[in-house]
Amino acid sequence: MAVDVVTFGCRLNAFEAEVIRREAEAAGLEDTIVINSCAVTNEAVAQARQSIRRLKRERPEARIVVTGCAAQTQSGMFAEMREVDRVVGNDDKMRSSAWRETRSAFDLDAGEKIAVSDIMAVREMAPHLIDGFASGLPRVFVQVQNGCDHRCTFCIIPFGRGNSRSVPMGAVVEQVRTLAERGHAEIVLTGVDLTSYGTDLPGALKLGMLTKQILRHVPELRRLRISSIDSIEADADLLDVIAGDARLMPHLHLSLQSGDDMILKRMKRRHSRQDAIAFCEQVRRLRPDIAFGADIIAGFPTETEEMFSRSLDLVEQCDLTFLHVFPYSPRPGTPAARMPQVAGGAIKERAKRLRAAGEAALRKRLQAEIGATRDVLIENDGQGRTEHYLPVAIAGGRVGSVVPLRIAGSDGERLTT
Repeated sequence: MAVDVVTFGCRLNAFEAEVIRREAEAAGLEDTIVINSCAVTNEAVAQARQSIRRLKRERPEARIVVTGCAAQTQSGMFAEMREVDRVVGNDDKMRSSAWRETRSAFDLDAGEKIAVSDIMAVREMAPHLIDGFASGLPRVFVQVQNGCDHRCTFCIIPFGRGNSRSVPMGAVVEQVRTLAERGHAEIVLTGVDLTSYGTDLPGALKLGMLTKQILRHVPELRRLRISSIDSIEADADLLDVIAGDARLMPHLHLSLQSGDDMILKRMKRRHSRQDAIAFCEQVRRLRPDIAFGADIIAGFPTETEEMFSRSLDLVEQCDLTFLHVFPYSPRPGTPAARMPQVAGGAIKERAKRLRAAGEAALRKRLQAEIGATRDVLIENDGQGRTEHYLPVAIAGGRVGSVVPLRIAGSDGERLTT
């Protein structure tokens, strides 16, 4: 392949990687590696830098372009790396002109190394219609929103993604229909702040209405899934479709971040601990078999052991199945980086305890599935996923098909049949 895209971070990057590959190849780039970076933690940035060095050693003749959130927020740092030939901004990467300019710069071996525009000046999203994903995966992502208008004190992402903006509803429906017709069995709606969808569009549309329109107008779609949401912004239509349409998968990932009210305030989150618990209880009444995942940060500045215990306790209170645990990482330029920091050893220890709680919660859910019959999307010749996103060890089956399987047991990490 003329252009290889190496993607880090969120599901949004997975969708954008397909656009990058298409636009870069259309511009005529050859033997080029694009690093689509993430800035959510210091570790994510370090991983991108390590990959750049490794890939240059493995393919010394290849050109390396860095884009993504880390490229937007730390363009100078990447430009100083001798392995990097060009740095492209996070909005620029979705524009064909940026890749044509990159091709011209490479051909002439001249021009600015940094091509990063002001992300905060971006106010609209240009829809990108993808015919199919190069990977051929049965589960694919559709970008419906980008950016974030909130300013959580720990988060650098608004400065990498810009303000919230939405893809028009008609374009989203068309994209989903195209992918469903190409044989992709499951579509995942994704964005930076997904539940803010539509606030910038005429008619004050919301995520729930978008979801209803997709399910109504794309009857051939087998499974629709929603990625991470901010539960405090969940609208009535979204709750209605969760309760009433089996094609919307019974699995929600929640941006909770902490279980302690004081820490939530210092994070500048807009929900309380009780809000999170009440939301999970409400959704479980509507869809009793729902599985919840959540992001939780360990060791946020000023977090005491007692405050941390409330996050640990939230795993049980909300009956969480999947945990994404983030050891707190100070991001330069964020308010939290200037707050009194928790000792590194304590952060690691708390993250370890949270992960252990998550592993125990997953084992509990796996055990509860034994004896049930689930519709399993076959991802590859060794694994599938249930409606609840639980992994299933399988043998054989056509990749991309959805088959009913009786769950016979669990190995502690996956279901077995």
